[in-house]
Amino acid sequence: MSENNQQPHQIPDTAKAEEAVQESGLRAFLNRPVKVPEGKPPRTMQQEIISWIVTIVSALLIALVIRAFVFELYRVDGSSMTNTLINGERMFCTKIEYVFGSPKRGDVVICHYPDRGNTAFVKRLVALPGDTVEIRDRQLYVNDELVPDPEKMNSRPGFDYAKRTLGENEYFVMGDNRGNSHDSRYNDVGPLKRDQIVAHVRFVLFPFDKIRGIQ
Repeated sequence: MSENNQQPHQIPDTAKAEEAVQESGLRAFLNRPVKVPEGKPPRTMQQEIISWIVTIVSALLIALVIRAFVFELYRVDGSSMTNTLINGERMFCTKIEYVFGSPKRGDVVICHYPDRGNTAFVKRLVALPGDTVEIRDRQLYVNDELVPDPEKMNSRPGFDYAKRTLGENEYFVMGDNRGNSHDSRYNDVGPLKRDQIVAHVRFVLFPFDKIRGIQ
């Protein structure tokens, strides 16, 4: 009884030759010299690709650092800051002074609300830690002094707010359009913590015919 002799599967010589040609072609492409200014050693295509990758990654990292710590652009959404800021305007907001310093009373700020994630809100900081806040007869008082309507909107707060002294890490924010703003007066917002105030609104950059500083 004879047995069939089975030979192991072998890759045809032509296929091996094609793979060798492809590999050598890729290697030749990556090692192909790239023209550079005179006086500098030539770089291969592989070195050029790595250089571009490093440049792009570095640019992205710089952009992220600038956005996190230096400045950022935001768009106004809504009417709670009318007439200081108008719906749809683009704001230039700086962060660096809040990294090394503290917000000041009267600043127009970008802030985050509790349980609202990274959603950004723009409001005016009306009271700082240790200040007393009160809304009486639909007028705002800070440290028992009347705070005038910042933009002469004649928009008084829609309800009174019992006098409250802010804690050591509490900041009270309100919209300039006081009668149409969801802010620290409401229980679901309340006074904000320091780390919830992230940027200082400095300029309106767009529309171009509305460019102006923000006080």
